Amino acid sequence: MLPISVCMIAKNEDNHIEECLKRLKPCKFEVIVVDTGSVDRTVEIAQRYADKVYHFAWCDDFSAARNFSIEQATNDWVLIIDCDEYLENVNLLQLEESLDQNSRSVGMIVRNNPYSVQGVRSVMSERIGRLFNRRYCHYEGNIHERVRSLDGGEPDSFQIPLTFYHEGYVSESDKRMRATRNLEMLLHDLELKGPSPYIYFQLGQNYISLNDLHKAAQYFQKGLELNVDVRSAFVQSMIETYGYCLIELANYDLAMSLQDKYEQLSHSADFIYLMGVIYMKKGIYDKAISEFEKATTLTNCSRKGVNSYRANYNIASIYEYMGRREDACTYYKKCGDYAPAVRRLKELSAS
Repeated sequence: MLPISVCMIAKNEDNHIEECLKRLKPCKFEVIVVDTGSVDRTVEIAQRYADKVYHFAWCDDFSAARNFSIEQATNDWVLIIDCDEYLENVNLLQLEESLDQNSRSVGMIVRNNPYSVQGVRSVMSERIGRLFNRRYCHYEGNIHERVRSLDGGEPDSFQIPLTFYHEGYVSESDKRMRATRNLEMLLHDLELKGPSPYIYFQLGQNYISLNDLHKAAQYFQKGLELNVDVRSAFVQSMIETYGYCLIELANYDLAMSLQDKYEQLSHSADFIYLMGVIYMKKGIYDKAISEFEKATTLTNCSRKGVNSYRANYNIASIYEYMGRREDACTYYKKCGDYAPAVRRLKELSAS
C-alpha cells in the first residue's frame, strides 16, 4: 500500500459516491469519508467501501470539514477528492517516487471537466493541487478552500500521474441553490478579509452559475485590477473566463484590453485562441487568423480543441465569410470529425 490516505467530505452524494469509491479500490489507498449531514444513502454506501466513515457537524466552513477529514488519516500524505470525481488514470510507481522528492510541495492532479460548445460536447482539463503532506500544509478559506502552507505561504507544486473525470452534473435548481449558498459565504468572506483576487474570482464564477454575466465580469475585473500573479492557475482562468464573459456581453472593446497580458500568456494556447476570438468578433480578420494559426503550434492548453480543430474551424469560418471558399474547405478538413466542420463541408459541397 502507498502511504497515502484519500480524504473526502460528502453530503447527499449517493448518485456519485459509489462510482468514485469503486474506481479507487484497486489503488489500495486508505479511504476516509466524512459525512456532513446526508439524508440519503451516502453513509450506507461509504461504509461498504471506505476504511473509515465519520460524521462532522456542518458549520458553513469547507476548510474546517476538509481539515477534520485530514486529521482522521493514518498517513501524513493525503489526497483530497470530491465524490463526483472518478479516477481515470494513475501510475502508482511514479506517484510513489514523487513523494520522496516533494515533501513540502502540493501534487497537482489532472481533472477533466466536460462542457458543451455550440451543442458539441468537449472537455476542459485543469491542474488542481490535491496531494500534500499534512505536516506542512492544510486548508484555508471557508468557501472554495485552498491548500496553504502551515506557515501561511503559497506552497510549491509538482505534477503527479493522477487523472480524474469530473462528473459534476447537477440539476439547474440544485446549481442555483448551491450558487446562492456559496454567494452568501463568499460575500461574508469578502467583508471579513477585504479585497482579494481569489474571492473576486470565485464571486465571478458564482455569478456565471447564476447566469448573471454582467456581475461576473464586474468581479473578474475587480480581481484583475489588484496585484495578481499571472503565473497562478486561478489568475489565468480568471483572465480567460473574463474574456469570454465580455465576448458574450458583446463588449469587444473592453475585451481587447486583455492584450496587456499577451507577453505573459503567449505560451498558452487557451489565451492565444481567446485573443483570436476577440479579433474575429472585432472584424480584425488577419489578426484573428494569425492568432488561431499560432494556437495550433502550442501544446499548453486546458480547453480541448483550442490548439487544433476549434482554431482551424474559426479560420475556415473567416475564409468562408471572405468568400475564399477553397481556403475555407482546406481548414474545415483540418478539423477532422468535428461535427460543425463536417456539416459545413457537406453544405458547401451541395451548394
